[in-house]
Amino acid sequence: MLDWRYGKQLAEQSATYQADLTFISNAAAAQVRADQEQRLALEQRLAASDQTHYKELSGAQKDQGRLRDRLATSDLRLSVLLDATDTASGCSVPADTGAGGVVHGGARARLDPAHAQRIIGITDAGDQGLIALASCQAYVREVLR
Repeated sequence: MLDWRYGKQLAEQSATYQADLTFISNAAAAQVRADQEQRLALEQRLAASDQTHYKELSGAQKDQGRLRDRLATSDLRLSVLLDATDTASGCSVPADTGAGGVVHGGARARLDPAHAQRIIGITDAGDQGLIALASCQAYVREVLR
């Protein structure tokens, strides 16, 4: 009779152990599924963010390219506003009075096209840097979310 009681007790322990293992296994599987869903959602958000920043970057590059083309074909001229109160320079630069448009404000001087191209190159690099920075910041925000 003692063997029967031990057998019954072992069977109950085995059943309890099996139920615990099943519960733990199901909980682990649910956690894995939740983690996979979170990872997929993050990957989708990052892909959307990458697309947005790629569009911004290519748009900025196209705009800069058009601006460089307009400068190269003399369709557009860059000018700078001269400081009329600066008497220290002693340089008298005639104001730009072209018939192409009305310049509001003080006297202006046209920039040499080569210098204008370099300025556009600098602003292009700056724009690309700002877009890359925004992309990195968006990435960090999404990862930490």
